[in-house]
Order: sequence, then structure tokens, then C-alpha cells
Amino acid sequence: MKNFNSVMLYSLFLCLCVLAGCNQKAEKKPQIADIDSVGCLITNDFYAVHFSAYLQPSADNKDEDREALLKPYCQELPAIGKTFFSADLIDRDIRKTPIGIRIVEVENTATPPAMPKELRTLLEVPPKLYTKGVVDTQVNIDKIGDYALILIIGGEDALSEDDRLHIPFHVGKKLFALSTQMLFLLATGLFVIFGAIYFIYRQRKT
Repeated sequence: MKNFNSVMLYSLFLCLCVLAGCNQKAEKKPQIADIDSVGCLITNDFYAVHFSAYLQPSADNKDEDREALLKPYCQELPAIGKTFFSADLIDRDIRKTPIGIRIVEVENTATPPAMPKELRTLLEVPPKLYTKGVVDTQVNIDKIGDYALILIIGGEDALSEDDRLHIPFHVGKKLFALSTQMLFLLATGLFVIFGAIYFIYRQRKT
């Protein structure tokens, strides 16, 4: 019985170590906090912006502290509602280029670099110049899910995906989310534990 308990504890420890290592890898995010600017740095191979999102307070929260109401978010918005988006253009040259805006709901199942499937369009803004270097817009988000704000740089002349800066974001708190890699390692850890239990059971019967 003592050997059985030792094996069980060792197997559990091994499983926890596997999950801890996986979690460290899974915590990498596609957004980079920038201490010199509000929001996060979003880039592709050609363009970069500082992106921020703000939620309009509900009527129930109108008496809250003003600083709390103006809290900027990056790519994780806690709730649905009217949302304001701002993208500061880092490259000054594109201030002379028309930029169109699309906000779409997406099915976030594609594996990068593939783009997620678009489910519906919430907003489409025709191309125009943003000479002050700030692209801003607003939309009412009515359901929890995955979305993307797409900047179409060059307007009608934007012919390739390189001219589209995709800014993915999620609306609503994620209660429990595991990547495919985490699920695989979790299954491996459980297999080790149950394998050890079965092995000890067979040894004790012989």
C-alpha cells in the first residue's frame, strides 16, 4: 500500500509539472503592452498601430469613478455594449493613405496564419484620410464572442492581405479556455496516472 501511494503521488506531481510547463507556453499573447502609449501594439509585416478599446458605461454605472469608466482595453473586452475603438498610426506615411474600416464577428477556429471565418459584418466605414494619425470608430456589440477590427490600408487600392491589418479581440470573460496543446498534455498526464494505477493493481494481484 505504501508503494501504491508513492506511485500515485509521483504520477500526480508529474502531471502537474507537465501542465505548468504547457501553461507557460500558452500564455503568449498576440498583443504587446506598450508603456509609452495607451493600448497595445498591433503589427503585421508592413504596418503597426497602438490599439485601444473603451466600453460605454451602462446606466447603472453612471455614478462610478470617471477614471474607471475610461479604462482602455486591448484584445479582451469584459462585456458587450457600445464600444469605442482607437488605433494610433505609428507610420506617418499612411496618414496620406485612405483607410477603410470593417468590424466583423469571426469563428476563431483557424490556425495561424490562416484568417478566421467571418460570420457577420457589424460595421463598414468607407476609406478616408486620417491626417491626425488616429483611426477611431464605434459599434454596438450585442453578443459574446470573437471579433476583428480590420484596417484596409489603401482603400480600393488595397489588393492583398498585406494591406489589411487584422486586430482580433474577444468580448466576454473566458471562464475556461484550453489550447489544443494544453488538452493534449492534460490527456497525457491523466494517461500516466491511470497507467500507474493499473500497473500497481496488476502487480498486487500477481
